[in-house]
Amino acid sequence: MNSLERGSALVAAPGLQDPNFRRTVVLIIDHTASGTLGVVLNRPSEVPVRDVLPLWGPHATLPRALYVGGPVQRRAALCVAALPAGVDAERTEGMIKVRGSLALIDLEADPELMAPQLRGLRVFAGYAGWGEGQLAGEISRGDWVVVPALADDVLAPLNTDLWSRILRRQGMPLALLATYPSDPTQN
Repeated sequence: MNSLERGSALVAAPGLQDPNFRRTVVLIIDHTASGTLGVVLNRPSEVPVRDVLPLWGPHATLPRALYVGGPVQRRAALCVAALPAGVDAERTEGMIKVRGSLALIDLEADPELMAPQLRGLRVFAGYAGWGEGQLAGEISRGDWVVVPALADDVLAPLNTDLWSRILRRQGMPLALLATYPSDPTQN
C-alpha cells in the first residue's frame, strides 16, 4: 500500500528524528484533500483512562492507559476501537467507520451499551494533524512509510515494539528497517 487512506498506518522512517514522531506508528483516522488526522498508536502514558474518563476506564484494553495520540490538542480525547465480526460501524449509533473493523467511538455514548459491541478500545489524548499537502511532502521526503494497519495494531500489548513488528510483516526490503538500531551511534 503506497496510497494514503483512512485506516493506513504511517510508520516513521528510521531517520525521522522529530521527538513527537520518532519510531512511531500513526493510524490515519481521516484523510481528505484539506488535511489528515491520525493518532500515535505506540505512546502509552502513565495516566489511567479511568482518571480522565471514569466510565470508559474499565472498558479500555489493557494497560487501560491513556495513549498520547499526538502533539495537537492534548486535552481532546479520541477513542478508536476494534470491532468483532458482525458489528458494522456504519450501521451502529455512536460509531464512525475508519476502515475494516476499526471505528471511532463517540465518548459521549453510554459505555455500558457500547462495550459489548467492541473487541477492544484505546483512548488517545490529542492527535497528529497535517494540513493540505503537508503529509504528502513528508512522505515523498522519506519521513514515513505508508502500510496497511491491522485492528490488532491498535490493541497491541504494552511491551510490544509495534514499530518493528509492523515493518517486519511488510516483507523485503521494508522488513530490514525493523533492524535499524534506536541509536545508530551505538551500533
